[in-house]
Amino acid sequence: MSKTTLFILPVLFLVCLSCTKQMNDPIETKIDALISKMTLKEKIGQMNQLTGMGLHLDMRNQIKAANVGSILNETNPKIINELQKIAVTQTRLGIPLVFARDVIHGFKTIFPIPLGQSCSWNPEIVEDAARIAAVEATSTGIRWTFAPMIDITRDPRWGRIAESCGEDPYLTSVMGVAMVKGFQSNKLSNATSMAACTKHFVGYGATEAGKDYNATIIPETQMRDIFLPSFKAAVDAGVATTMCAFNDVNGVPASGNVYLNRTLLRTEWKFDGVMVSDWNSIAQMKVQGVCASMEDAAKLASDAAVDMDMMGMAYIDSLETCVKSGRISEKQIDESVRNVLRLKFRLGLFDNPYVKIEPKLPFYSETAIAKAKQIAIESAVLLKNNNQILPISEKIKSVAVIGPMSDAPADQLGTWVMDGEPAHSITPLMAIRKEYGSKLKIFAEQGLTYSRDINPAGIAKAMTIARKADVILYFAGEEAILSGEAHCRADISLPGAQSELLNQLRKLGKPIVTIFMAGRPLTIEKELDQSDAVIYAFHGGTMAGSALADLIFGKAVPSGKLTVTFPRMVGQIPVYYSHRNSGRPGHNIVLMNDIKIGAEQTSLGNTSYHLDAGDKPLFPFGFGMSYTTFSYSPVKLSKNKISDNEIITAECTITNTGKVTGMEVAQLYICDPIATLAQPVRELKGFQKIVLNPGQSKTVKFNLNIKQLGFWHQDNTYKAEPGEFRVWISADSQTGGYKSFNFTD
Repeated sequence: MSKTTLFILPVLFLVCLSCTKQMNDPIETKIDALISKMTLKEKIGQMNQLTGMGLHLDMRNQIKAANVGSILNETNPKIINELQKIAVTQTRLGIPLVFARDVIHGFKTIFPIPLGQSCSWNPEIVEDAARIAAVEATSTGIRWTFAPMIDITRDPRWGRIAESCGEDPYLTSVMGVAMVKGFQSNKLSNATSMAACTKHFVGYGATEAGKDYNATIIPETQMRDIFLPSFKAAVDAGVATTMCAFNDVNGVPASGNVYLNRTLLRTEWKFDGVMVSDWNSIAQMKVQGVCASMEDAAKLASDAAVDMDMMGMAYIDSLETCVKSGRISEKQIDESVRNVLRLKFRLGLFDNPYVKIEPKLPFYSETAIAKAKQIAIESAVLLKNNNQILPISEKIKSVAVIGPMSDAPADQLGTWVMDGEPAHSITPLMAIRKEYGSKLKIFAEQGLTYSRDINPAGIAKAMTIARKADVILYFAGEEAILSGEAHCRADISLPGAQSELLNQLRKLGKPIVTIFMAGRPLTIEKELDQSDAVIYAFHGGTMAGSALADLIFGKAVPSGKLTVTFPRMVGQIPVYYSHRNSGRPGHNIVLMNDIKIGAEQTSLGNTSYHLDAGDKPLFPFGFGMSYTTFSYSPVKLSKNKISDNEIITAECTITNTGKVTGMEVAQLYICDPIATLAQPVRELKGFQKIVLNPGQSKTVKFNLNIKQLGFWHQDNTYKAEPGEFRVWISADSQTGGYKSFNFTD
């Protein structure tokens, strides 16, 4: 028997086994029976998603006509049941609707923005947050959320970086899977489970100039190494749905990308869930210049395995014509309808289509509020702490609470809080007054009423109260509206007169603690220099104020670590830790103001850096301080050589060398220094968050296998190459020493 035959037989067996499983699946049998009864018009109706947003009266006729498969943005449970009843009892086949909503980082109880959550490096609490969001949202009838967003991005100008988990594929994969598990729970048909939706497939985070809806250029190897792993991890974890992106990839819009959506996602990865378009993204392919008509757009999206058209009307208006003219087959329509029906069966909607209306909805439970505070604490990153000014000691008798984010209940919730209620927010000023109002004098004056404010009168008021205080707590940042979809910024410095206010406060000579609450990394080098201590808290959600009060006064110890690199200035973008080396890495750096007048061109050494920024970021990926200190022993490896199917263990002992209990994130990085394709200088492959008491030591261990050492090659194969590999276990992506081992083929 030939080697080819030996290879083909097991593949055929697996295919037959898969077919048998599908044939024996009772859900598939029910889908077959239902599709056999459906008219073409009814099938296309299942592929149409419309928005509620107060239009439920107009939508009744659409539902009766079987023109709707899903409704988004309706959150009134009574109306949801009314609309569902029409679908179930007044249409020929009684197919239920699935109601959807953008539940991104909380429904009523709002958690930190996803970028903030990822800085916790704690997938367990990230999963908890998604579970709480699902419980709250499903109580109103919402069974489908358009989250998590697991785009990889290295551009903080992009407003949607707030929804991301940062710049690293491995970390995003771990956090994305945690969110999927939280939303979907252990069984999708449970009443409190909602279908997760990974988005945006794919490459949206690489959008040119950090502008929404823009083009992307991504080579195949880069696509597979960087942008696809998080989506593959979510598919392997059983994510129910995915959403195609707005951008084009190398000239092909994601909404019509046959290779990515059908060949890769469906065929290679075996994804059998629903792919939904983004809002009107199918029709927008006309504007992108690849379709001349709505009919062309509908055909292209259907060819690309997009099952449902979100608020574009392309399918409902044009697919029937495409089928009748022979441009696409009805069998192709059946494939998408099968995916939509499968989602509804898996959600249990055919058996339980209605939401149970409870007299008291499960919003803002004690558990939810406590978890929101915990995540906000663990998401905050301490970036600077000169002279241990933090935590504020009992010797301090008065503080001045200043800045536009000190008492901004709506803005601290962040972007994409469709159902968040600012009235439930605990702001920093509220929390500090409640917890410490009887223990020290608290002077409060925002100075600037919102982040873009430039009114000098406010600065004068802030200066007046700052003079009375021992320590200044300055809450700066950006309003929620300045980040999120379609809120991209070319200049990501602190907006308004906030820098001027801080500059004036610095002149008083008093200790200043600056707390940033924002939807993205800002260029804060100047503000960093003017502050004695800095906490970067992103937009921390409902309980942001309580969390920050605990951190500032020492009830909690910072443990957050950055999941995105902070640039010194916007011109460094893109700047990220896992870059490849240039042929002349930056060294012997001479900055612009240090160049001698009349210097010869060669006097600077001819290496790769910016004359005005050097070659380092302001803060690297993985960075974050604590109120204690940690020491790392040199890395130890279990072997110095491995071959296929072997595992190597890397370990390191970490000791709390400070005076308080703290949490530390040990980060595992590798590098393949010599390869046929140049590889990153470091790549994250694992992490552990540990708790250490003063003087306590713990040994962290990581296992590495050959799969973790590989990368995608130009012949579209994934493999590790023989040779040296370097391993770090360190506190961030730039520190620590490495240990080497060899992989032999």
